Amino acid sequence: MRLVGVNIPDNKRVEYALTYIHGIGKTSSDAILAATGIPADKKAKDLTPEEMKKIQEYVEKNCKVEGELRQVIKTNVARLKEINCYRGTRHMKKLPTRGQRTKTNSRTVRGNVRKTAASGKRKSSLK
Repeated sequence: MRLVGVNIPDNKRVEYALTYIHGIGKTSSDAILAATGIPADKKAKDLTPEEMKKIQEYVEKNCKVEGELRQVIKTNVARLKEINCYRGTRHMKKLPTRGQRTKTNSRTVRGNVRKTAASGKRKSSLK
């Protein structure tokens, strides 16, 4: 099953299957199902074509998802970099932007750098 250009898993409940779309979380998924009148406990493979069309139309009208959302985020980050605000400079340096500590954590942002101090002793073979 494909929805908004994303393959939705068939064997999951619809409320969780919709979260595979970038920009739709659990809360948004519940809101979509409530607005379209589709029961949340239904499996994705059991959706009728009419129900899928309802979901598709609602998402296209009311939600920014996938490429459109990624583009908005990209332009927001570019604006922050352009005006040289604190968050923008953190983005430029590829550091955490929301106040996390960087002395010990943020390994994924910094490239998983692990520099540990070795003991001051030389190996006996080097003497």
